[in-house]
Amino acid sequence: MKKQTIYSWGASIVIFLVLMIVTPTIPQSQAYHDFADQRSFFGIPNALNVISNFPFLVIGLIGLVLCYYPDDYFRFSLRGEKLGWTCFFVGVAAVAFGSSYYHLHPDDARLVWDRLPMTIAFTSIMAIFVIERIDEHKGTYSIVPLLLVGLVSILYWRFFDDLRPYALVQFVPCIVIPLMAILLPPMYTHSTYWLWAAGFYLLAKVEEAADKPIYSWTHHIFSGHSIKHLCAAMVPVFLTLMLAKRSVQTERISLYETWKISWTRSRGKGSEEESFECTYSNVAVEETR
Repeated sequence: MKKQTIYSWGASIVIFLVLMIVTPTIPQSQAYHDFADQRSFFGIPNALNVISNFPFLVIGLIGLVLCYYPDDYFRFSLRGEKLGWTCFFVGVAAVAFGSSYYHLHPDDARLVWDRLPMTIAFTSIMAIFVIERIDEHKGTYSIVPLLLVGLVSILYWRFFDDLRPYALVQFVPCIVIPLMAILLPPMYTHSTYWLWAAGFYLLAKVEEAADKPIYSWTHHIFSGHSIKHLCAAMVPVFLTLMLAKRSVQTERISLYETWKISWTRSRGKGSEEESFECTYSNVAVEETR
């Protein structure tokens, strides 16, 4: 193992330990289980919060099938990519079962099965980004350790009633992935789909926080949490579209560099037009006698 890798892991562990020492514990609030929409339909308690998980199953199964049939449809070209995306789509499909099971009777014990599939998806995405943007070998070897980190964060919360490790597992990818998508040169085209996916996830978190206000604004038709499920399901939708459309880039250039070049060119065109207009306005006109 290279010294740089050892230093990176060492620094990460030290930062984590410092955060655990200087920050207070975050217990699971029981108010979290008190959702706005608790209506039952067709004998299903909390029906819309349960049914709105169905899109996760659909897109998870579609992505999983396309990873292998017909004949590697997504055209993976890096080692570990297929395993990483397989774990991601398995996690997405499992969200439909875990979240539905939780919403039938919300409590801490069932919340474990809601959060576990999401953790699989989060950690798989982190490994995929390392494979594509940093080093395919390190990324491949990081898949299992990252999955274990996610599992440990869930177990730590359940046994010690402390959400801090789980919060890091959930929110660090939300910050790191958009930054990596913008700053690091991609292996493939259509990198902007990562930003669309991040945008929908951010919107989903806002809707989750505004569960009861949205339920009131919609006159008790939809709650923020059920809409949150639909927006969160758009994340794997955009990533599946990206996998289907993308191809290997001939020239690796980051989104930031692409945007900077486009901005420079647009500024240059504006300057040329301005210069042309000034030249035209200074043409002398000879009077006729």
